[in-house]
Amino acid sequence: MKQTFLTKNWVVAGLAVICCVLWGSAITTIKTGYSLMAISTDDTAAQIVFAGIRFTLAGILVVLFACVRERRLLLPSKTIIKLAFPLCLAQTVGQYFFFYVGVAHTSGVKSSILTGLGNFIAILLSCLIFRQEKMTRNKMIGCILGFAGVVVINLMGNQLDMGFGLAGEGALLISQVAYALSTVLINLFSKQESPVILSGYQFFIGGLILTAIGIVMGGKLQQIPLSGALVLLYLAFVSAVAYTLWSILLAYNPVSKVAIYGFVNPLCSVLLSAMILGETKQAFHAGSLIALMLVCGGIYIVNKNHTKKIK
Repeated sequence: MKQTFLTKNWVVAGLAVICCVLWGSAITTIKTGYSLMAISTDDTAAQIVFAGIRFTLAGILVVLFACVRERRLLLPSKTIIKLAFPLCLAQTVGQYFFFYVGVAHTSGVKSSILTGLGNFIAILLSCLIFRQEKMTRNKMIGCILGFAGVVVINLMGNQLDMGFGLAGEGALLISQVAYALSTVLINLFSKQESPVILSGYQFFIGGLILTAIGIVMGGKLQQIPLSGALVLLYLAFVSAVAYTLWSILLAYNPVSKVAIYGFVNPLCSVLLSAMILGETKQAFHAGSLIALMLVCGGIYIVNKNHTKKIK
């Protein structure tokens, strides 16, 4: 019954959009946290420590939730550690380490556009490398439309330079390959272990590794006021809820059916950031509508029953 319910299109759509809204709200919250804790925008090491603490807390929250739900102490088994370690290296450590390095050396517009590639890469890996599902013309068209929507909403009123640097664009591309790989691994590993437990322990282990990396790089949090601690707790909650829901969806659905909704994430980030900062005129314009139509069109096309393989 659970599997049937979680594979319904409206359920997948609803839960996936909730994830994207939560992730979108994290952008401005992270910037607020940096301000409260006196972390400068170019202090990558401190930002990695910040992220490490956030994900360690997220792991604790998820594991505590699972323990309460199961009414027992859920200590990590050898199988959990065996699966959570490679998953955390891709999802938490690899994705976010290179993401923070890349963002520090790339424009905001280009960062948003390159981040959208992760969903495209996830579907390609699932279909062409891991052979978990067939690549179809609809999936390819849907990905192109979704990515086009991300490009449109980020280019309206902005300019895109064509430069490429290993520390900037290169690091962002690596982070998106790591994200895509983690998406496929979640789909694969969730067939062996609970996606909730897996999510919790990969966050916890990955968060500790990220924190250690940041400290070795010389990063530290100069101050942690109560407001800053609350921001960290909220961000941990966002990660715990969003990634756990995302993992559950990936456990019961093909990667392409879930990953395509990832293109909604950049739209939510732009719109929520503009609303919170009061820049509604910059967000709600013809470009936003076009981007939304492109992304929705891509989602619809990917979720249509179409089995003809791309030749």
